[in-house]
Amino acid sequence: MLVDSPPEPRAATAPAPPARRAVRPLGLLLSVVLLALVAVASIAIGAKALTLAQVWHGLFHGSGTYGDVVVDERLARTVLGLLAGAALGLSGAVLQALTRNPLADPGLLGINAGASAAVVTAISFFGVTSLSGYVWFAFLGAAAVGALVWFLGGSRGATPVRLALAGTAISAALYGYLQAVMIMDDAALGRMRFWTVGSLASASETTIVQVLPFLAVGGVLALGLARPLNAVTMGDDTARALGAHLNRTRALAMLAATVLCGAATAACGPIVFVGLMVPHAVRSFTGPDLRWILPYAAVLSPVLLLGADVIGRVVARPAELQVGIVTAVIGGPVFIFLVRRRRTAQL
Repeated sequence: MLVDSPPEPRAATAPAPPARRAVRPLGLLLSVVLLALVAVASIAIGAKALTLAQVWHGLFHGSGTYGDVVVDERLARTVLGLLAGAALGLSGAVLQALTRNPLADPGLLGINAGASAAVVTAISFFGVTSLSGYVWFAFLGAAAVGALVWFLGGSRGATPVRLALAGTAISAALYGYLQAVMIMDDAALGRMRFWTVGSLASASETTIVQVLPFLAVGGVLALGLARPLNAVTMGDDTARALGAHLNRTRALAMLAATVLCGAATAACGPIVFVGLMVPHAVRSFTGPDLRWILPYAAVLSPVLLLGADVIGRVVARPAELQVGIVTAVIGGPVFIFLVRRRRTAQL
């Protein structure tokens, strides 16, 4: 993926029109309402058809067959979808600001590849078979690759181009390693096949508890970087003139994106396009201000992820289609449209 040149400082610093300033708070409120509705749909709709009365009984009484389906399965995957969606949206928005590339996503810096390579290593060489074991290996793999990309990108002298190139090179190498191990180890291939497509089906209370601290820390850090990242998006010279600490901001942004994307990938597998589509779409009506892009991305990304999960449960009844497949089917055409629109705008 090519890295775009930095935007013009004037465009980045121009105040938002009065109409946009008035609409943004209302739009965020409506987004929260939409998220609540999608969350309710995620609990009420599934591969196993239940009436609303049965869902209500299972949710608030939590016993018997309905309780097992609604609480142990649907409620857990809905909560994990909320957390993972917000993490992917925030990490995508942070990386787009960090690389000054509106078409960047968490996979650009190799974080998904690091998590996947760590999981296949755990399965093939250490005999790990449980999801609770995958989580820690995947998170450590994502963190290690994030640190390596930062080092190869120049650490204190890191630039958006260097970070993107380092991430692309490491991703290619790790995916080659992943494919080689899976070809040589049939057992690893069988277990990885489900994890690599991205799914919320294996969600459990244990998984949520394991990743929640990382997602909370990463989310707070990402939201706290909104103002300094606004300066970074205007170019190095302008950011320095505004008093921004470029190296510190980039290091913290890398840390936030790695923690968020690493934890989400560890729990759900690599889910594509969520971190690309939502921040990019949000920017079209919030403007370039990350103080609004980040909250919108944190709210609307779970809407996309949970909506895709509900679609996957319905279209293939009584089986289900993994959410990673649904987001890829949706995201492919959307990504092509975004690229073509951007290319047309530059002509």
